[in-house]
Amino acid sequence: MSDVLELHVGQHTIRVSNPGKVYFPELGVTKSGVVRYFLAVGPGILAAVRDRPTMLERWPGGMAGEALFQRRIARGVPDWVETGEDGIYPTELAVVAWAASLGTLRFHPSPVRRPHLDRPDQLRIDLDPQPGTGFRDAVAVARELHGLLDEHGLQGLPKTSGGRGLHVTVPIVPDRGYEDVLAAQRALADELVRRMPRAATTERRKPDRGARVYVDHGQLLIAAAYSIRPTARALVSAPLAWDELDAAEPEDFDVRSMPARFLAFGDPSVPPGSLDAVR
Repeated sequence: MSDVLELHVGQHTIRVSNPGKVYFPELGVTKSGVVRYFLAVGPGILAAVRDRPTMLERWPGGMAGEALFQRRIARGVPDWVETGEDGIYPTELAVVAWAASLGTLRFHPSPVRRPHLDRPDQLRIDLDPQPGTGFRDAVAVARELHGLLDEHGLQGLPKTSGGRGLHVTVPIVPDRGYEDVLAAQRALADELVRRMPRAATTERRKPDRGARVYVDHGQLLIAAAYSIRPTARALVSAPLAWDELDAAEPEDFDVRSMPARFLAFGDPSVPPGSLDAVR
């Protein structure tokens, strides 16, 4: 295999150096395989990051190396890749492919989108199982959260984290500042814990959480849907429909299985709601 692979994405050519470099030895997934994976789920990953200031989590050495978390790339950025102090701004699939060619496995987009960079358009709740709990416990808490959101006229989008947990993203109208959005996330988390005190917690100190699901309501950055978790199995963050949660397992979704799933089912989405009912 050549030491440089050229891929044509839209109007641009993406050069992938060392395309045969093995990133996930257990699966035999190479660097070029990572880039092709993101192209296969292109509309989904682009929908998650388009026009959002995005931090890149790069693993240029593959799983044998170390992570680089970067908002800005010092050099070698094509003139068609838009950047700012707070990250890159993916505007088209070629930007995602270019980032993947740098070894990016996870994209961490902000909950804002141009032109409203001071007004979030998403609520984000991270359901993180603590020792003694697992994915099924996160599902139980997510279902209660689903009902709570319904009561407020909001619709959540669940996705696997790529690990044992779940992320629930709630599209909202971008008419409030960060302070209001964080307050709404906290209010939802507090009510969730009030309803499920034995199953959920918002305790920040790990020793105080016990065998419960940690409801992290302070998240501003989470791995985007379709991001690849940097572990041996190359599991991915998979958007799900609510009726899939009971049968789903995180291990069902990896870089090999997700393209076929995306081709068959596409990407779930809902219209934005209002924060007016969340107090």
